[in-house]
Amino acid sequence: ETEMIALSLLLLFLCSTLGNLEPLEDTSLQFSEHLDAKQEVTVRWGFNEPGSPVTFEVTFPTLGWVGFGFSPSGGMSGADIVIGGIHPNGSTYFTDRHADGTLVPALDPQQDYTLLSLRETGTKTVMMFRRNLQTCDRKDFVITESPVHLIYAYGSKDDIEHHRGQRGGKEVNLLKHSNPFYPPNPMYFDLTAGNFDVPEDKTFVYCRIIKGPNLGQKHHIYRVEPLLHNADLSHHMLVYVCPSSVQEEWGGACYFKENIGKIFPCLQGVAGWGKGGKAFILPPDVGIPIGTNKYPSYYRLEIHYNNEAQKPGRMDNSGLRLYYTSELRQFDMGVIETGVLTAPFYITYLIPPKTPSFKSYGLCNTSEFSRVIPGPVLDLNVFGILLHTHGAGRKVTVGHFRNGEQIGFLSIDNNYDQNFQRVQQFGRVVPVKLGDEILVECTYNTEDRSTTTLNGLAATDEMCLAFLYYYPMMKISKCLSAPSQEALLSSLGSSSIQNGIAKLNSESWNQKFIDYYQNVVKEVPQHTYIL
Repeated sequence: ETEMIALSLLLLFLCSTLGNLEPLEDTSLQFSEHLDAKQEVTVRWGFNEPGSPVTFEVTFPTLGWVGFGFSPSGGMSGADIVIGGIHPNGSTYFTDRHADGTLVPALDPQQDYTLLSLRETGTKTVMMFRRNLQTCDRKDFVITESPVHLIYAYGSKDDIEHHRGQRGGKEVNLLKHSNPFYPPNPMYFDLTAGNFDVPEDKTFVYCRIIKGPNLGQKHHIYRVEPLLHNADLSHHMLVYVCPSSVQEEWGGACYFKENIGKIFPCLQGVAGWGKGGKAFILPPDVGIPIGTNKYPSYYRLEIHYNNEAQKPGRMDNSGLRLYYTSELRQFDMGVIETGVLTAPFYITYLIPPKTPSFKSYGLCNTSEFSRVIPGPVLDLNVFGILLHTHGAGRKVTVGHFRNGEQIGFLSIDNNYDQNFQRVQQFGRVVPVKLGDEILVECTYNTEDRSTTTLNGLAATDEMCLAFLYYYPMMKISKCLSAPSQEALLSSLGSSSIQNGIAKLNSESWNQKFIDYYQNVVKEVPQHTYIL
């Protein structure tokens, strides 16, 4: 008890000391990023030495109120925000706030940001402030060496109200930032849908095999940028490389039985984009290889369309732009898809309706890699991750296990929002050794649904996936799991998959059965699938 009191006093002393730090003079704003596509919202920041307070200067294209913050997922929920501006009479306002939802952020009882200046120049407002990395306020975001979602919003007047779409954001590593690589004459090629006539179906998955550039020597892709022709239609996009046996272009429905032979050879994932995502710039020592016989010349673009209004006759040319350079990086990167296998012929999981919290689990057991890779298997050096569920997803955690013990997390997103799916760069490398296990846990909320939710491709179905960005590249694209069908059917008292699904669909789903089924999903043995 004495030790706990001493520790509490020490923490209180540290927090009060940090909170009374005097502003430092002449802080150089050595880093900068544009937060929007038009490059009208710009943040500059800097610090004198590691651990010292960070100074921010944010420029907005308005003379009304301006807001800037740190978000756990890219949206408002759970964000730490400052709002400021200059009244018509010349007086300023500046407040530290936090967001519990999508309403106007609430005022923090403890104000932990120091305003340095607020000025209007022409049609712009420039706000400069300073804050400590750790404010000891549970409502404030702790700035670490991991990337953070910087968000912004602004209005045309000084009455703080809804931003009316004038918002956005970008993921940035504040403490380990390196200015992006922008060569003077950038080279790129586009992988697009090719003016595809999107069907009226609510969900349609389109695949197109496209020939890449003929470069004659090895190059590295260093930047992946979304090209959104119809932003409301494109839910997510994936890029896979094809082996040398693929020598012709093709387009069609991805997962129709008659087309499986076309798409199956092209399984090695190299890039992805999810709704709300921005351009993804690879670390300076990592690139996606292209340009020689050893590396691909054909790619498979996969686009998941969500035509919610089922409108006919909509042409789409969305896709991804891949920037490449002849200045080779040290490592070739790859992407491995982990989580729950999505297969209509399996009862991977059904999510009960009217349930505030239900979890699914997907396991990647890397000891299985040696079955498909000849010779020694190298460590996966994981530097980023892209999480993916559909509309019912609320939380996604990716645990890292070794020798049966959890040694950490690759990702924790307790405020997951399918409208803000972005590649999270760690700012460090996490080694995943042969034999390690990756457990993807997804939490769903179906309080607004009256029927069971299936695991599937449709936007009204659900998924539970985590795409690991790693190096060096190996010939593995998927490490997924599905529950043992025998064990799952036995626990439900069913003799076949059809009977099992029918039983779950006909359930009244009282709390007792929900708890029982949740425990079954958690405890049932998992089968790993490596491709």
